[in-house]
Amino acid sequence: MHTVTPRIVANGAEQLVEFLRSVFEATGEYHAERPSEIVIGDSTILISESGERSPMTAFLYVYVADPDAAYRVAMDAGASSVEAPFDTHYGDRRCMVEDRWGNTWQIAKRITP
Repeated sequence: MHTVTPRIVANGAEQLVEFLRSVFEATGEYHAERPSEIVIGDSTILISESGERSPMTAFLYVYVADPDAAYRVAMDAGASSVEAPFDTHYGDRRCMVEDRWGNTWQIAKRITP
């Protein structure tokens, strides 16, 4: 684990885990009895079902190999577009989606050093 590890509490946490597995090629399994440890690249996100805790969303910046492809997969998986893929002035190819649980994902790839 890293010193800071994001945690998302969601209604329908199992479906959120599946969304992350399809969009970000995340690994890890859903666990109903404890937080699910979901790994995207070199980072872990904890995903929990709401109940004991109220739903809590996140705004996360995720680096991927192909942001355009991840954007298309996210849209096909039910996300809403916040920003279509474009090249930023600071050197990232970036897009942004909101999943159906209310989390915002900025999806990017570094295109210039």
